[in-house]
Amino acid sequence: MKVHEYQGKKIFADFGMPVQDGYVFEKIEDAESTIKRVQKDFNTKDVVVKAQIHAGGRGKGGGVKYSPDFDKALENAKNILGMNLVTHQTGESGQLVRKVYVTEAFDIAEEYYAAITLDRGKGMDVFMVSSEGGVEIEKVAAETPEKIVKVWIDPLLGMKSFQARKLVYGLGLSGDAFKAAMKIFMQMYKCYQETDATIVEVNPLILTEDGKVVVLDSKMNFDDNALFRHKDIAAMRDLNEEDPNEVEAAQFNLNYIKLDGNVGCMVNGAGLAMATMDIIKLAGGEPANFLDVGGVANAETVAHGFKIILSDKNVKSILINIFGGIVRCDRVAQGVIDALAQVEVNIPVVIRLEGTNAEAARKLLQNSEHKFIVAESLADAAEKAVIAARQEN
Repeated sequence: MKVHEYQGKKIFADFGMPVQDGYVFEKIEDAESTIKRVQKDFNTKDVVVKAQIHAGGRGKGGGVKYSPDFDKALENAKNILGMNLVTHQTGESGQLVRKVYVTEAFDIAEEYYAAITLDRGKGMDVFMVSSEGGVEIEKVAAETPEKIVKVWIDPLLGMKSFQARKLVYGLGLSGDAFKAAMKIFMQMYKCYQETDATIVEVNPLILTEDGKVVVLDSKMNFDDNALFRHKDIAAMRDLNEEDPNEVEAAQFNLNYIKLDGNVGCMVNGAGLAMATMDIIKLAGGEPANFLDVGGVANAETVAHGFKIILSDKNVKSILINIFGGIVRCDRVAQGVIDALAQVEVNIPVVIRLEGTNAEAARKLLQNSEHKFIVAESLADAAEKAVIAARQEN
């Protein structure tokens, strides 16, 4: 689960990290009072107006505006609220801005980057910093990797002060700023661990002209499976920022992720779903989605799966790949047949069933009034689904 910048900063502040603070409004009639409140509470004339969406690159897309006075802030606020913000992470379709964050402004001397995530290869957390803040870290990694400093942290031992010192030395800080950054990094790792975050990112972390170290932006992602431990964080979820099909799928215990291809996938089991997408790629096609129907592939589940897949107009064929272990293949086949009585499907449906009662399942499908394309193997199924999708174009 992702949260907005202002929500991430609230969590940071709860862990004692100094943040650029402000207030959020969602209705244009609240813009004026919000700007005045920021100016009064933070004793500042100039403010920053920021679009709140779950995507990076907001500044380059025109969603972050420095405002030297009230009039300019109000103008920026009116332009940003309701805009369709397009960034490198939103894609060409962009994202509607429903919330605007008005914050205090700082005189910035230096910008840095800091982030924590899991390094699966090492089985440890990696804390990385760079003196090149305010830009995409992928660009820094590609062009000047020597400017990224990393330490690996054993999650059972936690972060040690010597590791924080190495990171701060890498930024070239000294004096009071060195001590402040040390404290921020120690608290940042504590925040990462105690909230069950999968990534904590600050870009940029700034050094102000008067020597303060402040968190200027925040990005936090959380482990969905751990949210039951964090009711306060779970309450921050913004469904408007999520794919509506993914939200709908979750309501029926389906795991769905939209992709950019034209071959729809319906599979039982996450591992098999990943393998199915790989085989589609090997067959020269592109998967349109990841959809794991889990261990209950009955008529209702399959019907919901069809509806979600077909909501993507790019889908030109559907590949159903089921391994019948606990779930009998003939029951799955009957579920697919019954589902088509509820959902109109006008594109080719390729089915591959293996496992318990697979032969009986094939006969059910072949004797059905629906024109299923029954495959003998996964490779055969992928090839047939890719060919069918091409013929539908």
